[in-house]
Order: sequence, then structure tokens, then C-alpha cells
Amino acid sequence: MKKILRVDSSIFAQEGMSYQLANELINKLQSRYVDSDVVGRNLSESAVPHLDANWLKALSTSKNERNAEQQNMVAYSDALIAEIQNADIIVLAAPMYNFSVPSVMKAWFDHIARAGVTFRYTENGPEGLLKGKKLYLISTRGGMHKGKSSDTQIPFITTFLNFIGISDIDIIYAEGLNMSDLREEGLEQARKDIEMLTAA
Repeated sequence: MKKILRVDSSIFAQEGMSYQLANELINKLQSRYVDSDVVGRNLSESAVPHLDANWLKALSTSKNERNAEQQNMVAYSDALIAEIQNADIIVLAAPMYNFSVPSVMKAWFDHIARAGVTFRYTENGPEGLLKGKKLYLISTRGGMHKGKSSDTQIPFITTFLNFIGISDIDIIYAEGLNMSDLREEGLEQARKDIEMLTAA
């Protein structure tokens, strides 16, 4: 059975185009893997807290010395990590906001990047520990950025994912969504890519 983790981050929740395209992708994946199980994490409907000094202190405090609040903090981060550890396939829906990812997705990244758990440092440099996973990245944009210097989103996301061991990444772009003459073309291209990438 394939375990699929779906992570949404649009501030428009279910109205967002990244959410709607993720629906289409998930449906295709479930048709391909009929016994798949989908776990959903909507970062806008249940926002991930940003890491702060107290959270880092909780993570660095030994298990037996954590107070109740610190135990809850670590348990929350552990749950996020367990979701991605258990997944065979990850669908990441990431609209471009101000040339990067939504802040809630950055917060999610910060929680799942943990030394000794999702990556480790070796004498040859850092090594990602979340290997053997397939990731589909849906990137929706109001303008046209693919292949341009303004696309700082994709290098950031792929660098982070590679760092934690996820290198099998397919990117689905939907561009020009705020441009009336290009919107439908952008969505059509995204749907064609979804069809191609999920073909058996």
C-alpha cells in the first residue's frame, strides 16, 4: 500500500489553485495506486507555529528533563516528522508568495529539519535521511517566473528537500494565474503535466 502525504499551504485554503490542482493530482495517484492511503496536512487551516527560542530549548532539553509544555512542543514536531517519514509519496502544494513559499510552509520545513532524525552530519558533509521517497511539487504563480532569476522559490525548496534526502522530485508549474490572457493556458499546462507524470 502506498502512503501519500499531502501538504497544502495556500492562504485561500480550498479555494486556492494549488489546492485544487493537488486534488487533481491526488485523484490521479489514487487511480494509479488503488490501495493508497492519503494523509492530509493543511497548513493554512491548522497553521504550524513558527520556531522560537522556547521551542528550540524544548528540542535541546533531554527527554527526562522536559516540563509538560516542552513535552507538548516536541510531540507536535515529532508528529510532523512522523508524517513525512511514513510517506512513500509526498504532494507539496506551494503557491509562490513574494518569490518564495508561504510562511506556514517555511515553518513546516523548520519543524521537519532535525539533526539526527531527518538529516545528519558526517565527515563527508550533511546526509539526508528521508531517502527513497517520491515528491510532486505544485508551484502556482500569479506571474511568469519559470527559468528566470525571479524564481527563487524552486531553488530554495529543492535545496531543502535534497538536504533532508528527498531528491526524486517532479515539479508542476501553473504560471500566469493573475494574468487574464495567460491564466487558462497556465492551468491547462499544469493539468497536462499532472496527466503525464501520473500515467501508469
